[in-house]
Amino acid sequence: MKTKGIVKNKVNIVTLGCSKNVVDSEVLYTQLKGNGFAVAHESKRDDSQIVVINTCGFIDNAKEESINTILRYADAKAAGMVDKVYVTGCLSHRYKDELSIEIPTVDAWFGTNELPRLLKTLKADYKHELVGERLLTTPTHYAYLKIAEGCDRPCSFCAIPIMRGGHISRPIDELIKEAKSLAKRGTKELILIAQDLTYYGLDIYKKRNLSDLIAQLSDIEGIEWIRLQYAYPAGFPMDILDIMNERSNVCKYLDMPLQTGSTEILKSMRRGITREKTESLIYSIREKVPGITLRTTLIVGHPGETEALFDETYDFVEKLRFDRLGAFQYSHEDNTHSYTLEDNVPAEIKQERADAIMELQQGISYELNQQKIGNTYKVLFDRKEGGHFIGRTEFDSPEVDNEVLVPASQYVRLGDFANVKINNAEEFDLYGEVVS
Repeated sequence: MKTKGIVKNKVNIVTLGCSKNVVDSEVLYTQLKGNGFAVAHESKRDDSQIVVINTCGFIDNAKEESINTILRYADAKAAGMVDKVYVTGCLSHRYKDELSIEIPTVDAWFGTNELPRLLKTLKADYKHELVGERLLTTPTHYAYLKIAEGCDRPCSFCAIPIMRGGHISRPIDELIKEAKSLAKRGTKELILIAQDLTYYGLDIYKKRNLSDLIAQLSDIEGIEWIRLQYAYPAGFPMDILDIMNERSNVCKYLDMPLQTGSTEILKSMRRGITREKTESLIYSIREKVPGITLRTTLIVGHPGETEALFDETYDFVEKLRFDRLGAFQYSHEDNTHSYTLEDNVPAEIKQERADAIMELQQGISYELNQQKIGNTYKVLFDRKEGGHFIGRTEFDSPEVDNEVLVPASQYVRLGDFANVKINNAEEFDLYGEVVS
């Protein structure tokens, strides 16, 4: 028996995974709103007639979270708390045939590029006039701008091309239109995302065109920060560093996943670069943009990673002293090239290696943050928690990097900038006071 509390034509969108999924959910949100649906994002109340789960299928932990979420809403449907459960996103794209058998109570499964079919199933029209329009699920002062879909890189461990297809750049004029629309509605920070930003333009302009895109975005009135995430090291377009130096609203920040510090493992990963070339690139970037913040991610426990090869990665981190770093355990993904190799590093060793890297990075982060004490930074405030307002400098991306905390007694408006003098620092947090 269905409960009386279900709101007809209300859709709850549940988003799992990366920022690219966030953008996909926001596009769905906008289309449904344009069709007259009541839409919630990650509502805690089970009063929606329809639930759409946008899944992640990147690594084992993400798959587990996605499946647990699907089962939670399948149970809610069985209890009469929702009428329909639909699943989309990467996990659905990759495993929908198997999952439809395992979880038959889900009403329909959709791939990553099946928005029109999903809308049709919901009895909604795909409104072309809404292309480039976005209702945000993030705070309005920052937004992710997805400049491309898919990936053409041959990385042996990665299943993204299986789930997202090959690289497809979005035209510059379409991105400028979307960015201007966001700016008019109060967005001050654009975070450029793609599986590989540096490949942008090769497919439609026959050249790497990221620098031109950034230059045009930086001219948009109201955009005060432009941040780059997910840059690939091999074939890195150095001209984007000129834009960083020339334009004050292009953050001196670069997220470049390097994956390992071992040339042998880089070769096995099919990354198209050596440790020596990686180090040379990092030195060149730092020389060309003094004060730039570099964020990276590493994978430990890839097939064939011996203790000696892991030591090379440890030494790499110790030597390069990245400003921000995350370490992840290798996940053995079916249908990837690495899946043909024996997953021969035990789980407990992977954990030990990830812990060792993060312990090393914790010390590096602490030392780098101590050097910030006494300096004043422009800070964008995201939220208030307990007795603090919490924000970020241009050197920090939402959710993954340092945060700046000031006492709530020093009133600031969320979504606004303020100058903050740092008076204390920990490994991943800075503490300060607002100055005029």
